Amino acid sequence: MKNSLDISPREDWRNAGFSIYVHWPFCAAKCPYCDFNSHTAISIEERIWLEAYTKEIDRVSRLTGPREVGSVFLGGGTPSLMSPGLVDGILDKISRVWNVDQNCEITLEANPTSVEANKFKGFKVAGINRVSMGIQSLNDNDLKRLGRLHTAKEALASFEIARNVFENTTFDLIYALQNQTIESWKSELKQALSLSLEHMSLYQLTIEPGTAFGEIYANGGLKGLPSDDYASDLFGTTALLCEAHGLPAYEVSNHARPGSECRHNLNYWNYGDYAGIGPGAHGRLSLDGVRYSTEAYRQPDQWLQQVFKGCGDSLKTTLSDKDQGVEMVLMGMRMKQGISLKRFSTFFGTEIKPNIIADLKESGLIAVEAGRLRTTHRGTLVLNYVIKEILPEVVVC
Repeated sequence: MKNSLDISPREDWRNAGFSIYVHWPFCAAKCPYCDFNSHTAISIEERIWLEAYTKEIDRVSRLTGPREVGSVFLGGGTPSLMSPGLVDGILDKISRVWNVDQNCEITLEANPTSVEANKFKGFKVAGINRVSMGIQSLNDNDLKRLGRLHTAKEALASFEIARNVFENTTFDLIYALQNQTIESWKSELKQALSLSLEHMSLYQLTIEPGTAFGEIYANGGLKGLPSDDYASDLFGTTALLCEAHGLPAYEVSNHARPGSECRHNLNYWNYGDYAGIGPGAHGRLSLDGVRYSTEAYRQPDQWLQQVFKGCGDSLKTTLSDKDQGVEMVLMGMRMKQGISLKRFSTFFGTEIKPNIIADLKESGLIAVEAGRLRTTHRGTLVLNYVIKEILPEVVVC
């Protein structure tokens, strides 16, 4: 990161850099907890999709002009359902219109059911150098409840296939599940940590409106979910166990050995610019001194139609300095390193009130070091409260 003291709000994105997010909207099946923009399809014409992706990449590159790309992330959906040829075509186009850093992190999300050794070798040849696998659980009963199509044994076998091809391989787990005890979660997490990973993403189950789980929960189902206090205990157990195994949390839900943090996600949390390409993809783009929030059409067929008409984005909203400051705080306070106080004052034109900082410090919720404000472990447990104190006019869900 560049020194935020030297950069105005108009060029603030340079504090974190520029990344590309490519959204592949298709899955083999829709998981009941998932609120991402994912769809199932009987058949997919990859030739048309490659043409659409390249047209959108061309369009966005004309807006941004020459930039250096620090990371590319192919998310979904299930991008590992794509052919290596489609991935190669997308990455080749990105490299033709922007300058891709020689150390660029290029991630592909994968599900265990779509992992094949030869296919993954093809992804590597195409330019993928990091795989993030959605294992979600190492317990077969929990996998069934989560609607996953694989067993724990199949997931671990798929992970080994991926790791034999890619040096940089990570996976996700979900916890705070129905009737999950601290001891059962510790056992599962220890099994995962025994694999000597460099990075893991560990998410608490959240019940989102509009999902199958959301409807079931609203109708009185999903019994046995943990209370808020028990979920906090699970969170604390997770942090302690990961740190003891050399994977401290660098963000609320992400753990890594020093130097193995996800560069793409760090760009989000440090509030850099990123282009969102694909159905439902969001972006943040600074163009001619103005920062915009972008959002693409969500439905795959509609996105394709709009791309061939000239633009896949359904929304492009101007962000004021204050809007940017709020987003910077919401994202940055998730990180262990917190936010730059100078960057805060640059966006808002004022500093955080000294009495608010003093009260939060006295309560043991924050620390201020080297010009940065961050939460303590205790503060992370009540992160929304801390943010509300810093930004009293913002409602945090």
